[in-house]
Amino acid sequence: MVLKVFRYGEKVLREKAAPVAAVTDALRALADDMVETMHDSSGVGLAAQQVGRTERLCVIDMPPDCDDDEDRAFNAPIAMPLKMFNPEIVSRDGAVCDKEGCLSFPGVGGEIVRAAQVVCRYVDERGAEQTITARGYLARAIQHEVDHLDGVLYVDRMSAIERLRYAAKLKQLAKANGGVR
Repeated sequence: MVLKVFRYGEKVLREKAAPVAAVTDALRALADDMVETMHDSSGVGLAAQQVGRTERLCVIDMPPDCDDDEDRAFNAPIAMPLKMFNPEIVSRDGAVCDKEGCLSFPGVGGEIVRAAQVVCRYVDERGAEQTITARGYLARAIQHEVDHLDGVLYVDRMSAIERLRYAAKLKQLAKANGGVR
């Protein structure tokens, strides 16, 4: 089922996610709905807050052509779509500045500095603990979604110049969606 995508200005986007005590059938169904919603919106990642929920859950599905050959080969063992319960980034390495967008911020996209590689620990939909190492665009997506789960929005990571560039659009979005910035 396609869910409503919450937008900048709605309070839930600033809420910190609650850890998932156990992966239940209801949470697996939510993850499946989130994947369907993400695909319907042409996104590559979605956090629970973006669909009005506060469980520590996010989903990612990377298009095969989003990375260069080296990063694509490195990330190849990671099956998509990735459904992560209680994800936690345990290490970060390097830094890359690249354009980033978000389904909760239509019409806004800025340059964001993120780690080039991350190690992420999470629980999969079977309830098993997993640890993955990701590079490139997948590493960027993991960091973006984990930030959402912590109540941190990607505009918080924009430079002052980037935020100024989108100030009017951000103000308009916030006002249209409840005013929380």
